[in-house]
Amino acid sequence: MCGSELHALPEGVRRVAEILEAQGHAHAPRMLNDAARTAQEAADALGVSVGQIAKSIIFRRKIDNAAVLVITSGDRRVDEKKVDAIVGKTGRADAEFVKTMTGFTIGGVSPIGHATKPVTLIDRELFRFEEIWAAAGHPHGVFQLAPHDLEKLTGAPVADVVKVEEA
Repeated sequence: MCGSELHALPEGVRRVAEILEAQGHAHAPRMLNDAARTAQEAADALGVSVGQIAKSIIFRRKIDNAAVLVITSGDRRVDEKKVDAIVGKTGRADAEFVKTMTGFTIGGVSPIGHATKPVTLIDRELFRFEEIWAAAGHPHGVFQLAPHDLEKLTGAPVADVVKVEEA
């Protein structure tokens, strides 16, 4: 992206685009015509499976009010007990906490470019796919990456953080 393209993007997407560019990431953010606030909406807009959507879920760690970011596959549900076993007891984060800690609104939380660096965990289930998509700082913004790119961009560990599927 050149500088003039960045100025046309919403502030959160610009922040994500600048980080991706600085890291030499191959894919710049894309703006979708419709909002992709849910994994299903994003998958439908991109023509991919819902599992290929990297959802960014924010929790509030109780001991220190730190933001805990769990990046999970769109077709999985986070198991809060597994997350708590890794990072300490967490609770739900409301919209104001999410906006304050990340700089993004719910529905557009990117895995990178947070206002305050979160404690981050990456769901190992994302590694079922060669290509995944993540929010780029706005409900209409997304970017393409591989699961290993997510590790590189965030420096976060890969963990088992999802509920076991019932057969």
